[in-house]
Amino acid sequence: MAGVIQKFLIASMFMCTVPIAILYGFNHKLFPGTIQLSPHSVTLLSGFLAVISVNVVIAFYICMAMKEPASKHEPDLKFVADAKASIRQSGPNEADLPSNHGKQE
Repeated sequence: MAGVIQKFLIASMFMCTVPIAILYGFNHKLFPGTIQLSPHSVTLLSGFLAVISVNVVIAFYICMAMKEPASKHEPDLKFVADAKASIRQSGPNEADLPSNHGKQE
């Protein structure tokens, strides 16, 4: 359980920091080739890349979650026994059957 929480926190941290780093890098001309772009193009490109980076982090988190071993689910035996007993007790009544409704009319 601790591993799941750790992976979630790391993915959440990357979902916050990576887009901000991309926006900062584009706005402060840290990436090569951004000097020739107009301010509108820089804003659009940095925004698109920030959104794509969040989606990449989410996809990576999903892949990590899919690789996790799944424990076999074991149903609670007492619950199953109580449910079966409840079903047996609440069987259909004779008056509720549709064939009896036609005979009564």
